[in-house]
Amino acid sequence: MRTARCVLLAARALVVTALLAAAAAAAEEYVRPPPGRIILTEHAEPAAHPQQVHVSAVGAKHMRVSWVTDDKRTQSVVEYGRASRNYTATATGDSTSYRYFLYSSGKIHHVKIGPLEPGTVYYYRCGMAGKEFSLRTPPAALPIELALVGDLGQTEWTASTLAHAGRTDYDMLLVPGDLAYADTQQPLWDSFGRFVQRHASRRPWMVTQGNHEVEAAPLPPVAGAPPPFAAYGARWPAPHEESGSPSSLYYSFDAAGGAVHVVMLGSYAPFDAGSDQYRWLARDLAGVDRRATPWLVALLHAPWYNTNAAHQGEGEAMRGAMERLLFEARVDVVFAGHVHAYERFTRVYNNEANPCGPVYITIGDGGNREGLAFDFEKKHKLAPLSVTREASFGHGRLRVVNATTAHWAWHRNDDADSVVRDELWLESLAANSACRQQGDPAAAGSWNDEL
Repeated sequence: MRTARCVLLAARALVVTALLAAAAAAAEEYVRPPPGRIILTEHAEPAAHPQQVHVSAVGAKHMRVSWVTDDKRTQSVVEYGRASRNYTATATGDSTSYRYFLYSSGKIHHVKIGPLEPGTVYYYRCGMAGKEFSLRTPPAALPIELALVGDLGQTEWTASTLAHAGRTDYDMLLVPGDLAYADTQQPLWDSFGRFVQRHASRRPWMVTQGNHEVEAAPLPPVAGAPPPFAAYGARWPAPHEESGSPSSLYYSFDAAGGAVHVVMLGSYAPFDAGSDQYRWLARDLAGVDRRATPWLVALLHAPWYNTNAAHQGEGEAMRGAMERLLFEARVDVVFAGHVHAYERFTRVYNNEANPCGPVYITIGDGGNREGLAFDFEKKHKLAPLSVTREASFGHGRLRVVNATTAHWAWHRNDDADSVVRDELWLESLAANSACRQQGDPAAAGSWNDEL
């Protein structure tokens, strides 16, 4: 009997051990994937047919349709309407091209269409040739869903990231830099445009530049060498004039009827206190009425807060120059790329936790060819401020629900599925009476009440 009892206890112990091992395995850290192979997307249609089609928002009621043709005689014209193949309006735009040493681009077309109704599907055709596309305009009021993907590239992981982002509907996609990873190999810009066309032709993509967009000519300067940002500026123009910006490297725009103000900063344009970008940013933020615009969001490429060994300190000079402007304007969230991982900080200002500072989020994990940044420094001075960090590919979603509440979620790529690995409910700093500045018109009543 005693022997049998010992055997039974041993068997139970083995079962318990197995269950604990299974539980530990289930809870084990996610096995991070290696870089995916680059996908080169060819153009197999006639030279006059549009390729690399993408759209961007220009003001409240217009969209810019951009595309490329190999045929230089193709017209820069867009036909569009609310019913398929029933085009009730036509708009004409302009075109450009550029040379990069021995490379000569196709004809790059840009046409602004509108005025358009908000939250409406439009069907359109580019250059009076080729297939029909459709897009949906953003809503004129809250709620609005913003998808965010940084450091895209054109790999197998980029494909899964964009597929996951597209499975759940969104209104606009924001990219904090590093699009094609062409790195002077100009045909990769063409391949990237074709690669993202399926997604970028349906919803507005709003982008800012990263270091891979610079493509500066080698030193010493060579006669006839292209200027920095030649490809990026020609292919992905920004609506900078509408926000009073002198450069397409930094600009701002309103979404959801002005309830959300988005600032796109240039990490690779001058940003010191005497620069055009600094002066423009100060004017732009000063012009935001937080009673009408309860949400302020900023994007840039090189993160100001980062505990990863990759690109450590590269955003520090810009932070030192501009952080106070964002803090005093009560910017709610700042998104960055550059580091190929995900990291979210608590509300921060000047390297310290501050309930009136922005939430800083690094989302440079779109699927680039260089792979992930694994090395988070556990003893970094900013580690106590870092809430969540993980080196995995994925995308983010910011759903602004109403004037006071927004929901942030980071979706990690996990083979066929998109897994939510981090989420947070946000309260607008404009709704937080403790964070309102003296002299802020929106705070006048509350300040007087407190006095």
